[in-house]
Amino acid sequence: MDRVIFHIDVNSAFLSWSALKIIASGGADIRDIPSVVSGDPSDRRSIITAKSIPAKKMGIATAQPLSAALRICPSLVVVPPDFEWYSECSRKFIAICRDYSPVLQQFSIDECFLDMTAFLQGAKPLDVAARLKDEIHSRLGFTVNVGVASNKLLAKMASDFTKPDRVHSLWDHEVETKMWPLPVRDLLYVGKKTEEKLLHYGITTIGHLARVNVGTLGSIIGHKASLTLHDYANGVDNSPVEVLSSEAKSYSVERTFRENVTDAKKMDRVLFDLSCTVAHRIRVDEVRAGSVSLFVKAADFSVKSRQCQMEQPTDTTAIILRYVRTLLPDIWNGSTPIRQAGITLGKLTHDDFYQLSLFEDPKMEYYRQWDEEYDRKALENGEDPRGKMRSKAAVKDTVPTTEHPSGESALRAAKEAVRKNPDLTFERKPLPDGTDCFILQDHTGKTVARHSVPGSKAKMPKVHLSPEEEEFRRMMSSQVEKASQKTAKRYDEYMKLREKAPDKK
Repeated sequence: MDRVIFHIDVNSAFLSWSALKIIASGGADIRDIPSVVSGDPSDRRSIITAKSIPAKKMGIATAQPLSAALRICPSLVVVPPDFEWYSECSRKFIAICRDYSPVLQQFSIDECFLDMTAFLQGAKPLDVAARLKDEIHSRLGFTVNVGVASNKLLAKMASDFTKPDRVHSLWDHEVETKMWPLPVRDLLYVGKKTEEKLLHYGITTIGHLARVNVGTLGSIIGHKASLTLHDYANGVDNSPVEVLSSEAKSYSVERTFRENVTDAKKMDRVLFDLSCTVAHRIRVDEVRAGSVSLFVKAADFSVKSRQCQMEQPTDTTAIILRYVRTLLPDIWNGSTPIRQAGITLGKLTHDDFYQLSLFEDPKMEYYRQWDEEYDRKALENGEDPRGKMRSKAAVKDTVPTTEHPSGESALRAAKEAVRKNPDLTFERKPLPDGTDCFILQDHTGKTVARHSVPGSKAKMPKVHLSPEEEEFRRMMSSQVEKASQKTAKRYDEYMKLREKAPDKK
């Protein structure tokens, strides 16, 4: 039986969803005027994340710097993003789609795939797609495009045809007439750099690409990429609609600070460092994340957190950092002393099926190069990515605890560990069950080992350090300072890269 795959894509999702909220509060429909969703107009880094049709007709494009868009249209209406509201709209959208088929893969916050092969119940695919499209519009108030095809690639391509509020098919026999005439940049996986290479060799359309020998194509763009693009240009894609497990899985990283953070610049460096670490971990494990959450713990141990769904799954540090920065103002006023912060990435997927040109930041090529360099240096330096994917139910206390016959023995073991590794420090702390012990921590504040005595009433001796041990403490502090300088250097390199990278014209 031939597969029937739907790809459902919300038209101008962020702008449409913002419009619904504005209309509900008595405002005008911003979809009918030149308008965009973007960050703070006073921030030169702000870019367009969504645009209205009138704005598009004026030449305003997604991922364009907001400053450039305002030069084109000084009266442009700028609406700030509201990720909580977007997540709510997304959940309602996905719920309706799931009513049509349980075999659903959420591709991003505003689009999903449905495998309809076993759920058409004798109806024609295009009729069912039209019914789904109209139900979303009537119940939720925004429009979608639905692509119908025999695989995910063709369904995604079909949904990108004429917009808005349309249903399009792209069956195997229609590839030559509907897809091959399109510019080569319209094909999934073809980004700006790849397009430039292909155009240099006269490969201007998807049809041209489909007819190029794989060996020749490999000499232009590389062997691995050539195999994928050649298949895609010919409409070949055997990937399944990947139903994500209901088991919650995530990657997390957190830092406990030796001194409370009260400075916005320092906090931004912390977020940068956390983003680098967790993004590196998911790249090592070859997964992408669709959601990100941020938490901060204040000096009084109160905790605040926020999360949002990213527009599409990513493993790029810059994109993760961008979302984390948008979450921070909701949970921190910029001055409250913070003792700990952490980032969690969720909604993971191993699926390689994603569109490189979607929501393409004009500096994206530089960000990817930066990530590649970061990964290379991390591996050369022997840095352990840690953080393998685990379900929340499976997360246990994996810190090794060594029991000793006496408190003096536990103290000697803790001191010996610090002698062998100046990066470590230790302090006397009680465990949740009341057991007194010595806890070893690395320079980030992460607990790496414990030395305790059985029995909740065991008394641990006070810590008296010799001059040699004090020297080790000073060495450890030096290591902490070096690590801090390393983070600062990476941060500065990253910020300089942002300044040097060209803006999209």
